[in-house]
Amino acid sequence: MKAPVGNMLIAQSGGPTMVINQSLVGAVLEARKHKCIKHVYGALHGIQGILDENFLDLGNETKATLEAVAVTPSAALGTVRKKPTAQDCEAIFQIMSRHDIAYFFYIGGNDSAETVHIINEAARRAGSPLCCFHIPKTIDNDLRENDHTPGFGSAARFVASAFMGDDLDNRALGGVKINIIMGRHAGFLTAAAALARTAPDDGPHLIYLPERPFSLDRFASDVAAVYKKLGRCVVAVSEGIADEHGTSIASAFSKEVDSHGNAQLSGTGALGDYLATELKARALIKRVRADTFGYLQRSFPGIASKTDAVEARGVGAAAVKFATGGELCGSVAICRVPSEDYAVEFKCVPLRKVARETREMPPSFINKAGNNVTQAFIKYAAPIVGDLPKITRFEALR
Repeated sequence: MKAPVGNMLIAQSGGPTMVINQSLVGAVLEARKHKCIKHVYGALHGIQGILDENFLDLGNETKATLEAVAVTPSAALGTVRKKPTAQDCEAIFQIMSRHDIAYFFYIGGNDSAETVHIINEAARRAGSPLCCFHIPKTIDNDLRENDHTPGFGSAARFVASAFMGDDLDNRALGGVKINIIMGRHAGFLTAAAALARTAPDDGPHLIYLPERPFSLDRFASDVAAVYKKLGRCVVAVSEGIADEHGTSIASAFSKEVDSHGNAQLSGTGALGDYLATELKARALIKRVRADTFGYLQRSFPGIASKTDAVEARGVGAAAVKFATGGELCGSVAICRVPSEDYAVEFKCVPLRKVARETREMPPSFINKAGNNVTQAFIKYAAPIVGDLPKITRFEALR
């Protein structure tokens, strides 16, 4: 298909990340190379900004400003969680038509991919030549068709670094420390805590993921065993842990849902407090503390993974290349190239394969007991996360 001539509109959606602006800038700078794209606009706060015609003229921004924005965490255009209705789609078409929009790019996770899919399907029914592309982003690392997603590597680097510090703290004082990490159905981010280990007795000593049924009795037994051996225990727990019936443990503390029907699991320390209270009662351990990382790992400055930043820039540029190269719609996927050295390539995949549904940690990444990760996960995640801080201890204190 011949590339249409017109303007480009780009927006950001879902949770912010440390590198989502790299994707934005990658797309904008690539768009400037193509004559078929006349002007570039950014919608503030996702599709809500489109409906409000709240646009930023990105064509007037200097390369220096764009590069400075690229290395700044969070969503520079603002973001939103909104699922478009049929009426919204009709309004969006009218607005895009008035602004001569030929290319629409939406940066986000699986719900954002669903939004692009809905708009694209409506465009096809209306006979519109609008190019609709989804640019991947999510710290949960749960997008289908992707080996991993932009945002995950940097958030995982934060989690691993935080656990390195927390383990040093716990080593000095003893007791049990429980950290709750984001992850509704996929445990990738919580699993990244394992990268903090540099010595055999380093924490996290136990890791609980939503892919395996969670039992309070087994949890207490696991912690008690580690505590008896080491006199301390550091635990990583996904916010999405569920019992053998698939009922989220955290759902007892939160009934709120977003516009896509997802339960709000973050933003409260209730799960950590609940596990700490239960552990004290069941394992009879006096010093038990719990923290909830919540939103901390999304937009923390100065800790972005170099690999993550490069790939986030790459998927933004790739989306524009695919669209101007004749692809009418799609989502950009990061695919690992089989080789001795770490390498990836970007592919254009159908929107329907990415929209709405998510993936989980593969069984090979989780140990048989369901309370830790395997070396296969470490090998998978290490190159995405990159180098971590170096720490030194007195040998006699190990």
